Amino acid sequence: MNPYVVLGTAILAEVVGTTSLKLSQGFSRPLPSLGVLVGYGAAFYFLSLALEDLPVGVVYGTWAALGIVAIAAIGVVAFDEPVDIAGIVGIGLIIAGVYCLNVVSGMSAH
Repeated sequence: MNPYVVLGTAILAEVVGTTSLKLSQGFSRPLPSLGVLVGYGAAFYFLSLALEDLPVGVVYGTWAALGIVAIAAIGVVAFDEPVDIAGIVGIGLIIAGVYCLNVVSGMSAH
C-alpha cells in the first residue's frame, strides 16, 4: 500500500482520537473515551506502518502538522473556537512547511 495513504490514515485516526478527547469531557463519557483509545491506537499502528517506508522526520513532521491543521479547523467549525489572522497565517505556514518537507526537500521518498 502507498505509504502516504497509510500516513493519511494515521492522521485521520489521530484527528478522531483528539476530537473524541475533547468530547470525552475528562474521560467522563464512555463512548467518546472509547473513541480516544481506538483513535490513538489506530493512529500509532498506521504511523508505525508508514515508518517502514518513509523517513521518521517526514512521517512525524507530516503527521503532527496536518493533525494540528485538521484539529484547529475542527475546533473552529465544530466547537466554535475563535480564529484570528495570526492563527490563519500560522496554519498557512504549517501547510507550507509540510509542502516543503514532502515535495521540495530531498528528505522524503519521491
